[in-house]
Amino acid sequence: MESLGDAYSGDSRFAGRDPRRVYAGAALGVLGALAVVVAVLAVTTPLSTVLGVSDLRAAEKLAGTLGGLGIPAMFLSVVAVLPSSTREQGGVVLGTGLCLVGIGLFQRAYPHRWTTGAETMAFETTMAYFLGAGLAFWFVFTAMASFRARNNPQGMVRLELTQRGESKTVQVSPEEYRRYAKAIRSDGGETEEIIRELESRAED
Repeated sequence: MESLGDAYSGDSRFAGRDPRRVYAGAALGVLGALAVVVAVLAVTTPLSTVLGVSDLRAAEKLAGTLGGLGIPAMFLSVVAVLPSSTREQGGVVLGTGLCLVGIGLFQRAYPHRWTTGAETMAFETTMAYFLGAGLAFWFVFTAMASFRARNNPQGMVRLELTQRGESKTVQVSPEEYRRYAKAIRSDGGETEEIIRELESRAED
């Protein structure tokens, strides 16, 4: 019953995901949060001078850029850390791309073409970023909602058993799942007994 062993192998925190991707996502989230914090401090404290920016407009532009990059970075980190579908990942990536378009427009527009002048770009910039952030947030929300549903303690865990090319499924409670996983990982000679127990409960 190779598939049963595979289901319980490895670190359960990653649930079949690449640990490097999970750690990279967590690091991206930390960097995104740090960028937002630095953006706020750059316009509210003397931190901007430490960063080599003494002009107020330049400090605001730096803050807008850092904050604009930090938010989609945190969105990306969520779908990297949590189990998420290709659709959810693609949605967040697309939203992030629109955010980057908004940031690029901001770089061109601020401050001289922001709200003053013959060709202002504040509306276009804001809409590009708003649409991107809204799209990314929606797919982050769906990823978090589906993750919560899969880990609902009141739900059931569905296992697929494969033997000699024939697949069967069985539903077990979270408590039973944890008991089976602990027994198999401990390698205490209970694997065959667990397999027989699950096969007796398997659905045809």
